[in-house]
This record gives sequence, structure tokens and C-alpha cells, in this order.
Amino acid sequence: MSSFSGIRLAESGLAAARAGMNVTGQNIANQTTAGYTRQRVEQSPSSPAGQTSLWPSPLSVGGGVNVTGIARLGDAVLDARVRDALSTSGYWEARAAASTQTEAAMAEPTTEGLASNLDRFWAGWADLANKPDAATAGIVLSNAQVLIGQIVAGYDAVSTRWSDLRAGVDRQVAGVNATAGQVALLNGQIREALQSGRTANELIDQRNVLAQQLATAVGATGTLETDGTLTVRVDGNALVSGDRARALVAGGPQDVSDGGRISLAWVDRPGEPIAAVSGALGGTISVLAPAAEGGALAAAAAAYNTVAVNLAQTVNDLHSSGSRPDGVPGGDFFGLDPAIPAARGLSVLPTGIDELALAAGGAGPLDTTIADAISRLGASATGPSASWSTFVTSFGVHVAGDVQRADIAGTAAVASLTAQQSNASVDGDEETINLLTFQTAYQAAARVLTAMDEALDVLINRTGLVGR
Repeated sequence: MSSFSGIRLAESGLAAARAGMNVTGQNIANQTTAGYTRQRVEQSPSSPAGQTSLWPSPLSVGGGVNVTGIARLGDAVLDARVRDALSTSGYWEARAAASTQTEAAMAEPTTEGLASNLDRFWAGWADLANKPDAATAGIVLSNAQVLIGQIVAGYDAVSTRWSDLRAGVDRQVAGVNATAGQVALLNGQIREALQSGRTANELIDQRNVLAQQLATAVGATGTLETDGTLTVRVDGNALVSGDRARALVAGGPQDVSDGGRISLAWVDRPGEPIAAVSGALGGTISVLAPAAEGGALAAAAAAYNTVAVNLAQTVNDLHSSGSRPDGVPGGDFFGLDPAIPAARGLSVLPTGIDELALAAGGAGPLDTTIADAISRLGASATGPSASWSTFVTSFGVHVAGDVQRADIAGTAAVASLTAQQSNASVDGDEETINLLTFQTAYQAAARVLTAMDEALDVLINRTGLVGR
């Protein structure tokens, strides 16, 4: 064993302790950095040098310590669980947000809702049946105009919300494509770093954050490959593979009145829609689906159209069967433009009491049978009020279900993130202890180096000087 080998031992200890302090400092510096995963120095003992001399010594002391790498203390299983939870949470959060906003715009059950306006409209006809004069008739016509305005405003609110979400789908798809491109770029950098023996921990952290964004946005799943790259899939097909990314494109109607379904497809295969899309994008697409497929906004728009058609038909059937004060048949009370959605096509045709058919045919000018019959439509089991009430009730149940599922999915996502962070996040107290440990190790290694230096000084400078 060489007399100088102790210096090499001390030097390796200094290098290992210095590396430990550097890594600990990196952890402390990134304690509040989003997505950062704590790191640790990996060490291994160095084997003793080979005994090749003519008189090998039986004493074989190791060669010190080697720094073999810097480990990233993340967990691939926890990362995958987080992505799955974020995918589900993103889906139900998108549905719940759209549904609750639509429900709030309906303002039911309040005095500003459509149900209250329908009640005022029927009450006006009841008053007109009891007091058939110009003032009461004016109230009926005014209530009718307000009712039409309420139906139009409700339909327009749903239509505008649908259009906003539809435009949001295109923006989300563009964001997914951009994020996928960043993941592919990081994949290439990580693979190159690992193949050249360098660490890529910070790059992996950045990639994981982007992968979580893709999971939230489009329900993407990830598979870690042997070369260090992450393959990201949507509906089983690769969105990112190695350092290459594919692009998505959205197609379908641009207005709620167009009908049809929003679809998501690959740019290179636009005619083959992706069957299963989760995440916020999948939730938004499901909200924009046709009413027959569970689309909340299309169902609300259809409900306004149904109320408009039902209102026009039921009132017109009774009004046209009656007669005006001058004996002329009543004709229609509501006009309905077939060229546009029914909720936007309603209009009031009479302009005064002389155009209102209050009396039954041949009953005389003082009869108000028709007015009374129209007022009773509010209590009809098949009338506009009943159909609207049925829709509001079912829609409320639907919204409550979406909100409940969103809460459950959100709780699961928080639990997954908590488990991930408890394993990967930086603990200030732990890092302080590690820093003191490496500092003490550095000081001890330095003391070994000093002792070896003093011993060599005696050997080199004082040998042969005994007795002088």
C-alpha cells in the first residue's frame, strides 16, 4: 500500500462531501419550485487497487468513495396515478363548470326566471277574463312581449355559452399540440443527456409538469421507456413518441343550432375521430354534444325552443277558436318564424284589445271564455309551464350529479398530488440535517488530509535526522 494512498482517500471523501453539499443546496434553492423533485447523491465505496508488486501486502484498504450519480427521488407509479386523477378531475370539472354556469343563467327558481314570467303571463289572461278592458289587455300584451324577451335572452345566453366553449375547444387543442411539442423536445434532450452519462433530473421534472398538463387537458397517459423518454398516448395512440409529436384537430358544428357533434381527430387522419377523449377537453366536448347524447347546452337550447313552440301552439289553438269583439275569428296570438330557431322566432301579433279573441265563437262580445281557457294553460300537465318545469328539474339533477362527480374527482386528485409531493417534495428540516452531515464529512475528510500531510512531512523531511 503506497504511503500516498491516504491522500487519495481523503481527496475522494472531500469530493463526495462537496457533491453532497452541492446537491443539498440545489434542493434548498428549489424548495418552492413547482414540479421540482428532490435529489440525493449516490455513493459507492471504491475497491482497493490491484496488488501487482513482487511482495504484495496482505493489508488491502479500499480506495475511498466514488460519487456514482445524482438520484431523482420521484416515483413513476405515483406520477402515473397523478396523471390519471388529473384526467378524471379535468373531465368532470369542465362539465360541472359549464352546467353550473348554464343553470345560473336560467335564474330558476327566482322572479327573474322564465317560470315566473310564464306565471305572470297566465295571470294576466285571468285578469283579462275578469276585467276585459283596454288597460288589462295592454298588460297581457306587455307580459307577452316580456315573456318573449325572456325566452330569447335565455336561448341567446345558452347559444353564446356554447359558442364560447366551442372556440375554447380550438384553443385547448392548440395548447395540447404546443405542449406535446415541448414534451417531444425534452424527450430528445433527456435521451441525449442520459446516453452521454449526464444527469437530466431537472429536464425530467419539466417534462413531468407538461405531462400532467396534457393529462388534465386531454386525458393523456404516459409510459416511461427504457431510453428515458416518455411516450404520451391519447386513446391508446401516441401523441408523443420519442422526440416526435403528433397534432390534434377539432371539427364539427360552430353553432348550437347547427346540430352534430364536436369531434377530435389526428391531423394526419382527420376522417377518423378519436373515440375516447378525457380531461378538460373531453368534458367540454361532452357538454357541447347534441341533446340526445347528453349535451347540457344543447338540451337547454332545445328546452327553450320546445317552450316557444308549445307556447305558440297552445295559445294559438285557443285564440284562433275564439272571436274578436267585432265577431271576426281570432287568428293566431303568437307568430313563429320557421327560418330561425323557435326561441328566437316568437312574436306577438295582436296590438290591442280589439284584436284579442276573448269570447268563444258565437258567444257574444262580453264573453271571456277563451281568455279564461288560456289562463288555465298555466296549470295544464302538457302546457308550456309544465314542460319547462320538468326540464328545469331534470337539468338541476344533472347539474348536481356533475358537481358531485367533480368534487369526488377533485378530492382524488388532491390525494394523489399529496402522495406524490410527500415523496418528491423538498423538506427544509431534512435538507438542513443533510447539509450539516455533509459539512461534517467534509471537515473530517479535510482533517484526514491534514494528518496524512503531516505524516508524509515527517517521512520525507525528517528521515535520517535522528540524533543530529
